[in-house]
Amino acid sequence: MIKPLAFLLALALAPPAQAQPLSLDDLAGLPKADVVFVGEVHDNPAHHANQAAIIAAINPAALVFEMLTADQAAHVTPQMRQDAGRLRAALGWDASGWPDFDMYYPLFTAAPEAAIFGAELPREQARKVMGQKLATVFAGDAARFGLDQPLPREQQQAREALQAHAHCDALPDRMVPMMVDIQRLRDAMLAQAALAAFKATGGPVVVITGTGHARTDWGAPALLALAAPELRQISIGQFEEDIDDPPHDFWLITAPHPRPDPCDAFR
Repeated sequence: MIKPLAFLLALALAPPAQAQPLSLDDLAGLPKADVVFVGEVHDNPAHHANQAAIIAAINPAALVFEMLTADQAAHVTPQMRQDAGRLRAALGWDASGWPDFDMYYPLFTAAPEAAIFGAELPREQARKVMGQKLATVFAGDAARFGLDQPLPREQQQAREALQAHAHCDALPDRMVPMMVDIQRLRDAMLAQAALAAFKATGGPVVVITGTGHARTDWGAPALLALAAPELRQISIGQFEEDIDDPPHDFWLITAPHPRPDPCDAFR
């Protein structure tokens, strides 16, 4: 499995953290925040159960999903959210590539009055990264989210190593920097959607995303802090193995979800 090295790389260059383990029995003790990022390993059912509990405890005014485009989110109605099958079909979930909708549906109902926002990067936009600068591809104020500037050299190298290993070291070398750019674009879209959700509702906002995107040193929280430093935010990471000082404010450890080795396809 590739996870141990990926976890080490994911912590590369992270500043000293004040991360704390999160108790699901004391969610009322979470600090008040305008935006709460809640990470996940996408196919782990326990992570989605934890997210549903966190959402219910916060009762946010808005939910932002990495898994939905802005257009999909705009078409989610209160009536739709009462029927899992109808919502699943309306979102075209089964063709989306995301894990089983049954794991995600409780998140839509944990705060039934919350407005729904989407932050997914459409495939056609991701393809543009190959031939264009990030600032051109991003649909928004790229400078506000730092996309007009290159990453510091050490961070760029660490993130390229992480992306290469996450793809089983099977990517052509020329593709690896592009994968880092796509991750930066996804982070910026999450931060932008969180900001839009807060402006529209007054918050609090809960953002559902992968744990890597929820990291406070270079993920969506870092870009949101750059764009709107006045907002209070916290980040919760979820992991499948013990980890020291993750780049999040709080973290949860669950048992690993059984899955085949993703690198088997390259052997």
